[in-house]
Amino acid sequence: MNWAARLIGGRFHYGWLTVAVVFLVLLAAAGTRATPSVMMVPLEHQFGWSRATISLAISVNIALYGLMGPFAAAAMQRFGVRPTLLFALGTMAAGVALSSLMTHPWQMILIWGVMVGGSTGVAALSLSATVVTRWFTTHRGLVMGILTASSATGQLVFLPMLAAIAQHYGWRQVVWVVAAAAAIVLPLVAFLLPERPSDMKLRPYGEPHDAPATATATRQNPLAIAFGTLAMASRTRDFWLLFFSFFICGASTNGYVGTHLIAMCGDYGMSEVQGASLLAAMGVFDLFGTTLSGWLSDRFNSRVLLFWYYGLRGLSLMYLPQAFGIDFFGLPLFAVFYGLDWIATVPPTVRLATDVYGKESAPIVFGWVVAGHQLGAAFAALGAGMLRASLGTYTVASMISGGLCLVAAVIVLRINRPAKVPQAQAV
Repeated sequence: MNWAARLIGGRFHYGWLTVAVVFLVLLAAAGTRATPSVMMVPLEHQFGWSRATISLAISVNIALYGLMGPFAAAAMQRFGVRPTLLFALGTMAAGVALSSLMTHPWQMILIWGVMVGGSTGVAALSLSATVVTRWFTTHRGLVMGILTASSATGQLVFLPMLAAIAQHYGWRQVVWVVAAAAAIVLPLVAFLLPERPSDMKLRPYGEPHDAPATATATRQNPLAIAFGTLAMASRTRDFWLLFFSFFICGASTNGYVGTHLIAMCGDYGMSEVQGASLLAAMGVFDLFGTTLSGWLSDRFNSRVLLFWYYGLRGLSLMYLPQAFGIDFFGLPLFAVFYGLDWIATVPPTVRLATDVYGKESAPIVFGWVVAGHQLGAAFAALGAGMLRASLGTYTVASMISGGLCLVAAVIVLRINRPAKVPQAQAV
């Protein structure tokens, strides 16, 4: 990696190259995690598996994706970012490739639920928070917005291509394409991703030269780090407000729309490619919306930003069932409105976690908050599938998801709110 530093010759801070590598890793991991939504209908047709059965595997995937967050952040503190990430990417590529042989539902739950869900949970938002807090003192919100956008965009932008491959060549070809994408990023991590700025004889971007040195790797057990941080944070009100608001965030994004929108479009006579294209359009708008959100979180009150994000998302989800009945502007309007807000909540949430718990503990605390996000997503993925199976429509699920977002809009206003100091009354 020193050769890479010499190559850029001080023309820009190496932290930006680190961001570029992590951006590609998150892109590949998020695209991998979202692949089962493309495979849902083909698997249903080939094996006769019910949508509820496939949703169970996806919900396990989503839950482990979130639950791995705090342990991944702790492992990065103990063993280093690069070794932890290489192990996860290798497991992810092997698991995806192995799934080409599956013929029974339990195999999908084991491979796509456990192996892929756990490994993609390492290359997720906790990785972004770790890299941002290590490499940047200024522009943290902007960088977190960029990395968060890559995570969401990876789920959505590649879906039309994968859906087209599934439609013309079958779901097994999709599996091989995704496994190859996961393998490609391995050498980038191995050769271009240092642990800390000090390894490159640098300071974090924007840090004054007289600032104290940052902490080095710890020898404490990763489980002890993760659970110790949870014990500390769980005694505070702000942690539970962050946790439950992000639970609703996951339920209204990855769990519901990310998992079921393609199948929902099929209920209205649209093909898988058309549904995936709608998600891709939302991913493009999310790239702008989440990056802009990061820029805004460096300048404005994060609680107020989250209030607007959750409130507008709730209204857009309540509009979704009506959008299918509007000929021209219905779904495009939803794609623009919802896409800009897809995961715009992440940069302000990271900012609040850092403000409350400090630079060193924030990535692990945020990992536990992301666990809430993915538990909410698992709840919505399974719940929406069961509602669709029993009612024959997604309308009730859309209304529930939208209503929960309005609840979250109220919850976030209480996060990191200064305590009121009683003043003596005049006699």
